[in-house]
Amino acid sequence: MAEEVLYWQALNRALDAEMEDDDAVVVLGEDVGLYGGTYRVTEGLMAKYGEWRVRDTPISENSFTGLGVGAAMAGLRPVVEIMTVNFALLALDALINMAAKVPFMSGGQFPMPLTVRMPGGVARQLGAQHSQRLEHTLMNVPGLRIVVPATPQDAYWQLRQAIRSDDPVIVLEHELLYFAKGLLDEEAEPPPPHRAALRRPGRDLTCVAYSRMVPLALEAAERLAAQGVEMEVFDLRSLSPIDWDPLVASASRTHRVLVVEEDCRFAGAGAEIAATLQERCFDLLDAPVRRVAGLDLPTPFARALEAASIPRTEDIEAAARALAADGEATAS
Repeated sequence: MAEEVLYWQALNRALDAEMEDDDAVVVLGEDVGLYGGTYRVTEGLMAKYGEWRVRDTPISENSFTGLGVGAAMAGLRPVVEIMTVNFALLALDALINMAAKVPFMSGGQFPMPLTVRMPGGVARQLGAQHSQRLEHTLMNVPGLRIVVPATPQDAYWQLRQAIRSDDPVIVLEHELLYFAKGLLDEEAEPPPPHRAALRRPGRDLTCVAYSRMVPLALEAAERLAAQGVEMEVFDLRSLSPIDWDPLVASASRTHRVLVVEEDCRFAGAGAEIAATLQERCFDLLDAPVRRVAGLDLPTPFARALEAASIPRTEDIEAAARALAADGEATAS
């Protein structure tokens, strides 16, 4: 039966369930033990499973991520928490040169059941060095799978699926979603972890979003509906691989596509999504694919400037309204 929980609580329950089911599941990272995690995700786990399975590590991201790689090769199912995605830059050697490549280079002899959780995104005045979105870096690494849960239900499902996978999976969690509420049904049958989800049907244009941009896109869709514009909203749920088929099918019905991301516009996830949909749907579209994205600059610290540097509901609404009107004369 579904109940309303916070996003971090859903992640906590997922970890608890997998640790209870499989003694090979271990958690390691900075402050995951006694402190219970920066965003409470590992709260209570050390008390329940002991410090051998819930390990507080030194502040050395490449070292403890590399430890996770070795543990995965040795038969464990480690869940590494990197306190913030910004610190993942220090762990890229372990992630890119080891985790992503060992299964391929060993001819499949060494699977890599490694899960790496990373809180990230623009939160509340954390400064440029703590507000990055590194999707563009991680998506460009063959061998890594990347999931981006936007709801407590998906946070629960996708974390459990990541831990059970024999591939290295990056779980990107947005810092402003941790205390968002949503329904969680632990008994519900999960979809495949990389399947896109239709969050709102519509007829006039297709909006493709992920992570925190999904609730913002849904807010914009409600505003647009009051103006007679019906925007279909898809939650990608995954950035590697991307579930293209439902997006193409939607574009074939609405004939317009809007891609929304928080990351910077240049060479980001949205650029790949827009390019691929433009290739696959060129003859179906009544207007070019349009993008709404963060500005190409380090995130400002000042509250007003920070807010203006990333998409807001009104930005998505305005872009969608303009796109819905674009090409109407030609289409008619």
